[in-house]
Amino acid sequence: MNAVIQYILYLGILILLAIPLGGYIKKVMAGEKTFLSRILTPCENAVYKVMHIDSGEQMNWKKYAVSVLIFSGIGLVFLFLLQLLQGVLPGNPQGLPGVKWDLSLNTAISFITNTNWQAYSGESTLSYLTQALGLTVQNFVSAATGIAVLFALIRGFVKVKTDGLGSFWVDITRIVIHILIPLNLVIALALAGGGVIQNLKGGQTVPLLEPVAVNAEGEIIENAVIDVETNTVTVFGKAVEDADIVTEQFVPMGPAASQVAIKQSGTNGGGYMGVNSAHPLENPNAFTNLIEMISLLLIPAALCFTFGRCVKNKRQGVALFMAMFLCLVVALGCVAVREQIATPQLIQDGAVDVSAVDQAGGNMEGKETRFGIAASSTWAVYTTAASNGSVNSMHDSFTPLGGMVPMLLMQLGEVIFGGTGCGLYGMLAFAILTVFIAGLMVGRTPEFLGKKIEPYEMKWATLVCLATPIAILVGSGIAAVFPGIEASLNNAGAHGFSEILYAFSSAGGNNGSAFAGFNGNTVFLNLSLGLVMLFVRFLPIVGTLAIAGSLARKKLVAVSAGTLSTQNPMFVFLLIFIVLLVGALSFFPSLALGPIAEFLSSIG
Repeated sequence: MNAVIQYILYLGILILLAIPLGGYIKKVMAGEKTFLSRILTPCENAVYKVMHIDSGEQMNWKKYAVSVLIFSGIGLVFLFLLQLLQGVLPGNPQGLPGVKWDLSLNTAISFITNTNWQAYSGESTLSYLTQALGLTVQNFVSAATGIAVLFALIRGFVKVKTDGLGSFWVDITRIVIHILIPLNLVIALALAGGGVIQNLKGGQTVPLLEPVAVNAEGEIIENAVIDVETNTVTVFGKAVEDADIVTEQFVPMGPAASQVAIKQSGTNGGGYMGVNSAHPLENPNAFTNLIEMISLLLIPAALCFTFGRCVKNKRQGVALFMAMFLCLVVALGCVAVREQIATPQLIQDGAVDVSAVDQAGGNMEGKETRFGIAASSTWAVYTTAASNGSVNSMHDSFTPLGGMVPMLLMQLGEVIFGGTGCGLYGMLAFAILTVFIAGLMVGRTPEFLGKKIEPYEMKWATLVCLATPIAILVGSGIAAVFPGIEASLNNAGAHGFSEILYAFSSAGGNNGSAFAGFNGNTVFLNLSLGLVMLFVRFLPIVGTLAIAGSLARKKLVAVSAGTLSTQNPMFVFLLIFIVLLVGALSFFPSLALGPIAEFLSSIG
């Protein structure tokens, strides 16, 4: 019951916070006054003045798309050079060298696409300047870009016989100043108060409470008796040769709380530490874990209610929210059950108690004891439902089916809430697809929110929906046969293939999480994963804006007896069915070679 209460609590808090935030976002993007307008509007106007932005400009979809691409391209070049040159730049108290070119390019692509895939450990690779001026800035603006594109699409539904979709520069300014900065200031203060580090000190070396003996490979020697004075190590009375005694530990420092806040709320996911939010200095306790976990889906969930308010049809927003929420609940239930009952190998024919009575129970491998199965399972589902990728446990250690569900959530195109903005405009592409298919099946007019859905919208919606499967399957297929790929794997066989499939699912879903142990820091993987991230980020953006431009030029069509309702439970069911159908048809063969094969072998 304790675990069930936790799951209900996590879902309930998410809904309670998302509804008012959705209303606030609608007011901001409509230019209406909010309780923060007196403070933030002068800042917004100052940006317009300094950057010579016309706040009344109305861009057509092509100009809006070009603005997005130019803005992202500038960010890519800046972040790439910042990493290459960090060794000679200030803000580097640990004296870290510049990052090699292929890793710099991969990281730059990763952060400007809101993917935040990391093939490195942040505390030992990037300087404070790179973390703050490069990664944190991109965490804000890449998240804002997704929301801006969503609002261009919303205006396409609302406007009639016009080309104007608003100004990208106005949208991104309002989103950063009025939404992301205030929200993340609150989150960062809460995290710092909860124990997440926030300073500008260099890394500290501190003495261990007890010395540890390690062998030549760096592995801890079990049952070792250590004599520091004589520098000897014995095991059961026998001296161990070539053993080293470790008496000190390196503790990373830096401005973590501020970056963790936006990495969560902006569905970015790039961890300040190498082990991400499993690190005790990045996520020390249940309080910080709750804040970070709820932040994962807060803005994506709120945007569903924002959408309903903007199109003056709250029931439509609720319908989209319910389609996403029901999928989320089912996914969470699947992971929770599989992790709690563990595997036959862990149970060992009943010799091992994996019940949840007076202990964590279940499959605790790769999970922090301070979080347990409930918080770890919820985080895994939330982070892969959102295009986030941060972790508080290692997905590589989940059971075969428990690890398959997060993988499938990414493969669906990150539309079960998904990233900030991009999740909802991806789901709206599926909604357009659903309306068209359902209309053909029952002979009703394909309309959505008063706009006719015609071949032009269908072509772009199909590309938006299929971009993720194409990138993931092609990328993982090439990687699976690439010479030397086995050196990057932590496991062989079906689980090894799952590592490859998960990595490209993560890149193709703009997620960024990985099976722990997978080495993505090779030239081939840095470049191939980077290309996948670019393709899946910007093709849907261009497609979404093309749909928005086409819809804005259309006239409103009055609701008639032949109009298919898109607000009732039947439409919610059809929408979920189409999303799952695309995912099942596209990925079942590859899943059968990976996690499903591993599961069947574990029970065979």
